[in-house]
Amino acid sequence: MSAELILYSNPMSRGRIARWMLEEVGQRYRVEYLDYGITMRSPDFLKLNPMGKVPTLRHGEAIVTEAAAICAYLAATFPEEGLEPERGTPAYATYLRWLFFAAGPVETVVTAKALGLLAPADKRATVGYGDYGSVMDALEQALAGKAFLAGDSFSAADVYLGAHIGRGLQVGTIESRPAFIAYRDMIEARPAFQRARALDDEAMQRVRQQQQQQQ
Repeated sequence: MSAELILYSNPMSRGRIARWMLEEVGQRYRVEYLDYGITMRSPDFLKLNPMGKVPTLRHGEAIVTEAAAICAYLAATFPEEGLEPERGTPAYATYLRWLFFAAGPVETVVTAKALGLLAPADKRATVGYGDYGSVMDALEQALAGKAFLAGDSFSAADVYLGAHIGRGLQVGTIESRPAFIAYRDMIEARPAFQRARALDDEAMQRVRQQQQQQQ
């Protein structure tokens, strides 16, 4: 019997990315929803993730934090699902490149933009993303004329970057360029994405109802 997969999450968090990836791998899992500042700060959970943040994945004795790492771990652990390109190939190099680009410059720059904290022009050389426009241009170049980031098939990199592009287009932290919109529409049409979104939307509704009852 394989080890149990447990996702610690919150429906209003990056845990949505991990849930989507779990739906893509097609393995049985369960979700434990945690509350910000309450159960996320419990002693038991802090033993799993000292940052007290979600998503956190437990797979038997293995503990994985950070949404990009969870995507990469699941792709490597369940290779039969084809969510990681063959290692040692150009497609694998491209996969790693854009997965880490999304986890580094993309996430950092869109967060900085949302908070009004983009580096001023004279400090751009000190930050990993350089400037917002350069990140958007690099993303457009990565996606232009391609269905998927790495090779001819969907991968975990598409889950992670696709989630960020979808969210960024929704809230305005990623520019509405045609390449981004087309990629978002293609990615979000996947059955696994649809299932994951429905499950987390349902959970978010329950959370809001509980909050209203407590007021």
